[in-house]
Amino acid sequence: MKESKRAFPLADVLPGLPDQHWASFVLPLAVVLGLALFPFITGKDVHRETMFTVLRAIVMAVSLNIILGYTGYVSFGHVVFYGLGGYVGFYLVSEKGMSLWVALLAGGLAAGLLAWVIGAGILRLRGAYFALVTIGVNEAVRALIQNLDIFGGPLGLEMNFSVYKAYGGPQAMLQMTYNILVGLAVIAVLLSYAVRTSKFGLGLLAIREDEDAAEVMGIIAPKAKTWAYVLSAILPGMVGALFFFRNGSIEPHEAFPLHISIEAIVMVMLGGYGTVLGPILGAAGYQVMRAFLITNRYLKNIQLTVSGVLLLLIVLFIPAGLIGWLRRRIPASRRILL
Repeated sequence: MKESKRAFPLADVLPGLPDQHWASFVLPLAVVLGLALFPFITGKDVHRETMFTVLRAIVMAVSLNIILGYTGYVSFGHVVFYGLGGYVGFYLVSEKGMSLWVALLAGGLAAGLLAWVIGAGILRLRGAYFALVTIGVNEAVRALIQNLDIFGGPLGLEMNFSVYKAYGGPQAMLQMTYNILVGLAVIAVLLSYAVRTSKFGLGLLAIREDEDAAEVMGIIAPKAKTWAYVLSAILPGMVGALFFFRNGSIEPHEAFPLHISIEAIVMVMLGGYGTVLGPILGAAGYQVMRAFLITNRYLKNIQLTVSGVLLLLIVLFIPAGLIGWLRRRIPASRRILL
């Protein structure tokens, strides 16, 4: 009877993950650090701004993968954590005069708290019902923020640029926030790898394959899913706080745009859901395509259309994404492409 109360006895019943080659851990980090170092090599500010967008997308995709890829729950409202963290962090810095570090922690904690509060309820839903509810949560939080005077209402908040003097001025602040984002991206990869290779991660994968069977084997699915949801929310909240501090202003329509969630899903599916490296490659590849679209005079207005078509093609022809396709075609890569 005591054994049945354990959250993750699956590793005692099934063999654990095979010993992974060191490259399965190093390769995702190498990709992220390679992208992060590119602006330092070129010394051009424009490349730093481009890589900031790419790394932000990587954090969003990798964090979403924890709930979507490992647990199988498709969330169309992942941006709610990004927006809430952005508002909490921005308010603390611009209105209360707190440091950026406090704002980052507060943004992450606020996002994690929201995930914990709503997760226990909405994660009891499955399939399309859960996906639809996540959209509703995003819109509900956006409407709430928009009607709170403390957050500036529909006009949002603006920051006095004198705040940046404490960080060495605007130019130094841009470099500092980029360095922080690099750190958050590395943490996201380490967290994803740790979850994927842990007993907790085995439990999530079992839930993804067959939730009812996982519960029969002793996994406490509601608890596991809620914690996965919380882990997937914290880093987007911190990235939101960092981005809007850097931006100098925040508005509801900028903080909670649904297309960011849709793009994150496309990135995860493109690279390979349920893998560590997949969302990283998917995010980088998608951002390259996005940059091409928004700078093309004929295609800039159909960016989201292309995203939808791309997602449809992935589901139809390569549902396991790039990493899944490579693992099937090259069996030896399974020890490397985790």
